[in-house]
Amino acid sequence: MFHHFTQLVADASGWAYAILFVLALLDAILPIVPSETSVITAGVVASQGDLSLPLVILFAAAGAFAGDNIAYWLGRRFGQRITDRFFSSEKSRERVAWAHGQVQERGGELIVIARFIPAGRTVVTLSAGTLEYPYRKFVLFDVIAGATWGAYAALLGYFGGHAFEDQPWKGLLLAFAIAFAVTGTVELVRWYRKRRRGQTTA
Repeated sequence: MFHHFTQLVADASGWAYAILFVLALLDAILPIVPSETSVITAGVVASQGDLSLPLVILFAAAGAFAGDNIAYWLGRRFGQRITDRFFSSEKSRERVAWAHGQVQERGGELIVIARFIPAGRTVVTLSAGTLEYPYRKFVLFDVIAGATWGAYAALLGYFGGHAFEDQPWKGLLLAFAIAFAVTGTVELVRWYRKRRRGQTTA
């Protein structure tokens, strides 16, 4: 199965870069889109020589940057209406409230960190727009976030693929496991800090 995917990418590598860009863009607005999975997979394919690693990173980062900026301006223009319409559950509202507070408190640092949290990146960029976080600062931190995220996901796949040259699907599984571990650690740290703040104010 992985071999067929590799061959498909090799036969239409130009489209592969465009697909990476589109998926990364859409994921910034619709968290259900599997952008990180696609970038990691492209990194594994690049390790086999069928894609260019620098181009994988470039297109993934550019798509992430474009999507984040769309989310920012949607937040700036329609922030409250979007929140009411798409973040109506209790858990979603908690995320939005957390993001609002953190954007006001930590701003740029959060924009970078949130890029590594599925769904969190959407909430934070929307919140940044809704709260009218200075756009120049947003762009600066978002360039860092997009480039770091694109390189992280692509290199995970690339080195995972090299580690298992004869069976690249094992490299893909290893890269996914590391990605899940990183995401889980970020979420755990966020939960721990939130819990400590709650104990301090109690």
